[in-house]
Amino acid sequence: MISVDIPGLGNMHIGALVLDYNGTIAFDGELLDGVWENLNALANQIKVYVITADTFGEAKIQCKDLKGEIIILKNYLGAEEKAAFVASLGAEQVVAMGNGVNDCLMLKKAAIGIAIIGHEGASVKAVNSADIVVKDINEGLGLLRNTKRLKATLRG
Repeated sequence: MISVDIPGLGNMHIGALVLDYNGTIAFDGELLDGVWENLNALANQIKVYVITADTFGEAKIQCKDLKGEIIILKNYLGAEEKAAFVASLGAEQVVAMGNGVNDCLMLKKAAIGIAIIGHEGASVKAVNSADIVVKDINEGLGLLRNTKRLKATLRG
C-alpha cells in the first residue's frame, strides 16, 4: 500500500496500479527502458496490472519477468472492459495510466488517472480524462515512487 496525504483531497491509500500496454509502457510492442525496474519496485508495495488488447502480440513475452498480472482484453476496443476492471479492484484505491481513447473511462474511474504522452502521443480525450499528464511513463511511475511529487501536483 502507498499512502499519501494530499491537501484538498485527503489521505489516499493506493493499492493497485493499472496500466495500458502499447503507447503507455511499450512502444511498437516493446517494453520501454526503465519500465521493468520501476514496475517491479512498485510491485513490492502495490499490485501491478497491465491491461491490453495486445495489438502487437508481444505483451506476455515482454512482461514475462514483471511482478504483476497481464490481462488480455476480450474486446479489442476495450474501454468498457478496462473501466470495469478498475471498478472491480475498488476504483478509490487505483491509479490508472494510459494514452489512448480506449483508456479514457479507466482514467476517469480510477482515484488518480495519469495520461502518458510518450512516443505515440496521447489522445486529447485521454488527456482530458486524466488528473495528471506526464511526458513519459517513467515520470508517471516516479510520481508513485516519490509521492511528494504526486502531492505537489494534486494539492488544491
